Formats: sequence, structure tokens, C-alpha cells
Amino acid sequence: MSSVFGNLGIVGLAVVMTVLLLVGIKGGGKVKPLGWWPCLIGGMLAGSAYAAAGGVFKMVPDLVGSLLKAAQGVMPGITMPAIALTLAIIILFKKLTTKQVAILGIVFWYAASGAGGLWGTLSQTIANIGQQVS
Repeated sequence: MSSVFGNLGIVGLAVVMTVLLLVGIKGGGKVKPLGWWPCLIGGMLAGSAYAAAGGVFKMVPDLVGSLLKAAQGVMPGITMPAIALTLAIIILFKKLTTKQVAILGIVFWYAASGAGGLWGTLSQTIANIGQQVS
């Protein structure tokens, strides 16, 4: 036995990350609410799991992809690396709630995965972590 719960699976990881973000951000139980960094990393892991899980979870990457393509339609010539860097700046410098950080983490992951270079490596690493956790 190599894990506590056996094989979680990628769909299971997507469900678990969704529930963790939904209830962990607000908190109120025995454990403190999730902080800023756990929300960001949790959002990025959730985005990775959504993309890999498919099915009903495919709606999230499809919605984010549509929004990013719309941004590219409004500003022709804007690249995914520019969008990913813009999102990173917003995440790092704007005062955001932990819920906003988690949501932007999901969007950032999708933009980063399409950006290539360091951004693509980062998103691929997160996807690999998601696969290992599941």
C-alpha cells in the first residue's frame, strides 16, 4: 500500500480539489481556512485535473479557453505568454480574496499551459504533480 486512499484517479482528484477549494476557502471547521498560496496552488492543480479529467470537468477549460480567445479577438496579436504574464502580475500585485486567487489560479494554469517556455514547463510540472497525486 503506497497511499492512504488507494488510487484516487484524475477524476477523483478533480472532485477533491473542487471540494477543497469550495469548503476550504471559507473554512469554519476544525482546520483554518486556506491561505493565499494554498489557494493559488490548489487552483492550479484543479485546473490541471479539470483538463486531464475531461467529461463534465472539460467545461472549465473550455470556458477559460473561450475567454482567452475572446481576449485575443479584442486585442489581435496578444500572445498566450502575454496573457499568462498579465494574469501573474494581477495575482501577485492586486489585493485579492482567496476565492479570487483560486479562480485566477485555474485561469492562469490554462494560459500558462498554452504559453510555452517557462510557463509551459511550470504548467506541465503541475500537471505531472496532479497525475502523481492521483
